[in-house]
Amino acid sequence: MALKHVFSSLAAIPTLVRVKKTLAPRPLSTHDSLVLRMEQVAARIPDKRALIFEGRTLTWREVNAGANRYAHALQNIGIKRGDTVSMIMENRTEFVLVLAALHKLGAVASLINTNLKGKSLLHCMGITGARHCIFGEECLGAIGEVRDQTEQEQRYLYLADSGTQATPDWADDLDALAQGQSEDNPPDTGATTIGETALNIFTSGTTGFPKAAVVSHRRFMISAGMSYEAGLQCREDDCIYLCLPLYHGTGLFLGLGAAFATGACVFIRRKFSGSNFLREAREHNTTCFIYIGELCRYLLNVPEQADDANNPIQRVMGNGLRPDVWHEFKDRFGIERIGEFYGSSEGNVGFVNLLNRDCTIGTTTMPIALVRYDVDADEVIKDSNGRLIEVAPGEPGLLLARITEDTRFEGYTSAEETEKKIMRNAFEDDDAWFNTGDLLRPVDVGFSLGLKHYQFVDRVGDTFRWKSENVSTNEVGEIVNGHPQVDFCNVYGVEIPHTNGRAGMAALVLNEGESALDLEGFSRFVNEQLPAYARPVFLRIQPQLDTTGTFKMVKGDLRKEAYDIERVSDPLFVLKPGAQVYEPLDADFISRMSSDGAGY
Repeated sequence: MALKHVFSSLAAIPTLVRVKKTLAPRPLSTHDSLVLRMEQVAARIPDKRALIFEGRTLTWREVNAGANRYAHALQNIGIKRGDTVSMIMENRTEFVLVLAALHKLGAVASLINTNLKGKSLLHCMGITGARHCIFGEECLGAIGEVRDQTEQEQRYLYLADSGTQATPDWADDLDALAQGQSEDNPPDTGATTIGETALNIFTSGTTGFPKAAVVSHRRFMISAGMSYEAGLQCREDDCIYLCLPLYHGTGLFLGLGAAFATGACVFIRRKFSGSNFLREAREHNTTCFIYIGELCRYLLNVPEQADDANNPIQRVMGNGLRPDVWHEFKDRFGIERIGEFYGSSEGNVGFVNLLNRDCTIGTTTMPIALVRYDVDADEVIKDSNGRLIEVAPGEPGLLLARITEDTRFEGYTSAEETEKKIMRNAFEDDDAWFNTGDLLRPVDVGFSLGLKHYQFVDRVGDTFRWKSENVSTNEVGEIVNGHPQVDFCNVYGVEIPHTNGRAGMAALVLNEGESALDLEGFSRFVNEQLPAYARPVFLRIQPQLDTTGTFKMVKGDLRKEAYDIERVSDPLFVLKPGAQVYEPLDADFISRMSSDGAGY
């Protein structure tokens, strides 16, 4: 095994050299962008397949020409360099073309989650200052409900989908505006610099009020480079299976970004389908796959067939693939390379499993520190001088990434929210570090060219991850506290076997005089006020709230006891998969969760 690692590491040296070149700092005034790379791809391999979606295949010539028609149409209505334009559309051909069109003009694409409605949708439309909104027919209902409530005047641009609904009289038909427009590349593309803003990517927003992360063209290109050089190692003859939403960074950066840069084809799906996955992979000869850990678990739950490994997928890249399913997934589907990565839309640090070592997020070239963290007290540990303390070799710690000129933290559109993520004077006066909020540990992967490798351990503090979304315990708590029976609640994440991340659990203290929680009324309240992924899965009714001497809520013991009915004497309730009302938790359901996750 050790000799195998030596050979694989030595074989990776040319790739490592290319990765370092891709990640090397460049002046922010450098003229470059992924859409410029796409124009070059279209000139070099115009007739190679570029995009496959719902039975239709476009070549790179057709993708570039379609994007140019949209770009000229948008330019004609006044969209110019630096303007921010909201986009809300499902994964489909037009999403790709419109995104490329905006970047050709030097505009900023603000990508809104298609599941948002009401106040949360209004928030995302307003927080970036966008005055144009491009939306798909599939989002007509949501946009129509809020269009009269925006703080600033909006111009709406409509893109048909099924064609069953006509363009509303308050919007312009973007396809009609683009008809007959020039298919030539606009000159604006070449003027774009890597320091300019390319995207706004929104955080999950537990209560529907996400933060807008700022993503420069530089970071968009670096993230794509980590994919096509280090993770997928794809080239123009590859085809990437992409079913993650393009409004999130994982699918957009690693999938579409890699395709724009290299000329690899991308097969796009609106949503993931485990039952259709292998059939489509074989039909379209997809050699690469962009995943999140939950998708891999869902695929393993599909009934096994003898020929599952007989498929064209060789290399996969994503995050959240748990060590306990890593080998089963790799072996069952015949995967040669798993490019697990670690990073975030707003962060200034990324890790990637360049050397294809099992059960690791890989390595990074960026300046980082792992510091001691008291999980029970939910705070960093400091020395007598008030400085942070790095962990001993081999121990897990809170990951910090140093903020420098070359590792800038681009943050959010809100300066206040940006500052909350920065730790200053951590080790010395005037230093600054991005607080990832994650615990990592170094791992021994054998011979690895001197590159340290790491594993993800857990989220810390007031956020946990469930259903591929970050859930803020504070935000959920504020909502739950609004229920008329609740005096106060303590929200935290707990593990369910055979699932990814942590499920929400709320310890409730009822108002004086309340003898029991009205489960039906509370359930209605939670379903109305919180998105599905943020609703507490478990409830615990406590007689009083435990706090520290500084009145901070104690979560350590609650996390450890979780929903163990042998250790918890308080009443426990559960919201089962697909259910609308909480019900008492019993040993039979706990047994089901232990054996197969009970459908979560």
